Amino acid sequence: MLIPWQELPPETLDNLIESFVLREGTDYGEHERSLKDKVADVKRQLQNGEAVLIWSELHETVNIMPRSQFRDSPD
Repeated sequence: MLIPWQELPPETLDNLIESFVLREGTDYGEHERSLKDKVADVKRQLQNGEAVLIWSELHETVNIMPRSQFRDSPD
C-alpha cells in the first residue's frame, strides 16, 4: 500500500528515511557521504516522485523504493 509521505509528521518521515538509509548499506563510491546527505537525497527522491513510501501488510514494514519498481497489488 502506498503511503502519502506528505501526510507524515516531518520527524516521523525523517526517522523512516534514516532507518532505510542505515539498513541499505549502500556504497557511495570513492567519496563517503554523511547520513544527513543520504537522508536529504532520499527525501528529494520522494518529493519529486522518483521514490515512494510503501507499507507491506504481509510483513508489517515500511519500505522506500523507486516508483518504477512499485506495483500496487496486495502483498
